[in-house]
Amino acid sequence: MSFDLATFLQSLPQLPGVYRMLDTAGQVLYVGKAVNLKRRVSSYFQKTDLSPRIVLMVKQVASIEITVTRSEAEALILENNLIKALSPKYNILFRDDKSYPYLIFSEHAYPQMAYHRGSLHGIKQFFGPFPNGYAVRQSMEVLQKVFQLRTCEDTVFAHRDRACLLHQIKRCSAPCIAAISADDYADTVQQATWFLQGRTDELMARLQTQMQQAAEQLEFEQAGMLRDQIVALGALQSQQYVDVQAGNKVQDIDVLAAVAEQGMVCIHWSSIRGGRLIGDKNYFPEQFDDSWQTLQQSAESFVAQHYLGRDKPQIIISDFVIPESLQAALNQEGHKLAYINQTTGQRKVWLEMARQNAVIAITQKQQQHSSQMLRLDALAEVLNLHDLNRLECFDISHTQGEATVASCVVYDEGAMQPSQYRRFNIQTAKAGDDYAAMREVLTRRYGGLKEAAANGETVLWPDVVLIDGGKGQVSMAMQVWEDLGLNITILGIAKGPERKAGLEELILPQTGEVFRLPDNHPALHLLQTVRDESHRFAITGHRKKRAKARVQSSLLEIPGVGATRRKNLLTRFGGLRGIMAASKDDIAQVEGISNSLAQKIYDALHTS
Repeated sequence: MSFDLATFLQSLPQLPGVYRMLDTAGQVLYVGKAVNLKRRVSSYFQKTDLSPRIVLMVKQVASIEITVTRSEAEALILENNLIKALSPKYNILFRDDKSYPYLIFSEHAYPQMAYHRGSLHGIKQFFGPFPNGYAVRQSMEVLQKVFQLRTCEDTVFAHRDRACLLHQIKRCSAPCIAAISADDYADTVQQATWFLQGRTDELMARLQTQMQQAAEQLEFEQAGMLRDQIVALGALQSQQYVDVQAGNKVQDIDVLAAVAEQGMVCIHWSSIRGGRLIGDKNYFPEQFDDSWQTLQQSAESFVAQHYLGRDKPQIIISDFVIPESLQAALNQEGHKLAYINQTTGQRKVWLEMARQNAVIAITQKQQQHSSQMLRLDALAEVLNLHDLNRLECFDISHTQGEATVASCVVYDEGAMQPSQYRRFNIQTAKAGDDYAAMREVLTRRYGGLKEAAANGETVLWPDVVLIDGGKGQVSMAMQVWEDLGLNITILGIAKGPERKAGLEELILPQTGEVFRLPDNHPALHLLQTVRDESHRFAITGHRKKRAKARVQSSLLEIPGVGATRRKNLLTRFGGLRGIMAASKDDIAQVEGISNSLAQKIYDALHTS
């Protein structure tokens, strides 16, 4: 049954909700919210002042779906969830980390300080979110230096019989060997918590009191340690503390600046937690162009995607107005936020700094883009191609034939595209046969794309396929092309003498050319970047597969350890290393493991 647009528009309710525009293949092109569905959806087909991009989208609309909600705020939350789930082509999308990193303390007698990314369910002590992993690790490094908290996993902590190197360099108080009492360690964790919460003045006063008491009791070593803590905290306070107090309460604040320059939009986010500026990050909308929606719409989309369904600060300071409907949606999810876009004093300085950082980020991105375009143009000239945008590169990784993995990495839109990377477990080629492995992975990759294209699916074909290997691998690629009837440029890149960078040999099988480029040639730099990323991705996958296979193999050789017991052991100890570090009694505590079987497992893993 064909979609009758006129009838559909007439039947739309004048209620708030979400609409989804779909193409002929059923793919969602755009997700939007509306206070009045009838008025908003109809406007796409009645207005004449739509941007070129939206005009192009409307031409592809084959059907429309709607969901009615009780309010505009509910519609906004649903719209955001659908955008994150579907990534529609014509929505303003911001590349995201899916989940932000946190610093957490575990619930143990001697709590572990750890980096965490993902759900916070069941975690009682956590701090963040941080803009990136570097900010978390930097904070952990500070806490290690000042408070000497443990960072080792429980399986390691439970089986130490002597202190590790971190204790020797005064980065850990060694609770694993009882070098510090549980009460003293708990007190240290409390001090670290105060520091993360911004209660630095209170912490400094407490440490000074303890130092004086230690000195009066002639415990000069302890007094010296406390003095060093005070000095370190004082230095950190002068470098990182930001005045964000309202009365006597330290507040969590996010500062947002939206800038549009040089045909680009950047949203700069600065995060202040516990009175400390813990980091910042720049966000650019995907597929942005000059015909895109206004800067305000981009900023609103960022706020929705960044905060809905996530932890929020107490205050958001921005150089743009956040609509009341979006404020209401954010406030529905927890505490009421304060939204400030007209400010003075220190907060105005923060905004100006955020705007300046956004401008700098745009300039840097433009320069990087220009550099990438220069490299692409240089490679196109070398290969005598009129249009070159997308490269796909393949590499094979194994250890003497064990756990062979092939990688496919993608370079497109002037950058590597990690979300489009693929790994292939080699299934048919003999162990150690790189040529057959290359043939298999290329056949699976492009045979699959050809089949998808024949079924009417949208397929992104590469302009050049880069093979990390010599003439043997390249000839296999040519055989696959002949079998599949493809006419994509193949370029082999073989390591030079002594595997030195800059001496790579390039192979063009379609013309029979074998040549080198100068070591400062922009095209060679691009090829090296893509080749190195393919190698990294392949070897990472190979190592994971090899480690998993070896764990399974070691346990499979033990009589009485089947699939269920093997799973229970790996779950309990986190891997073969954890099992090997466990005592016989620890192994016997695992479900399904008797004392006699625990002895067999222990003996099997410790027999040289």
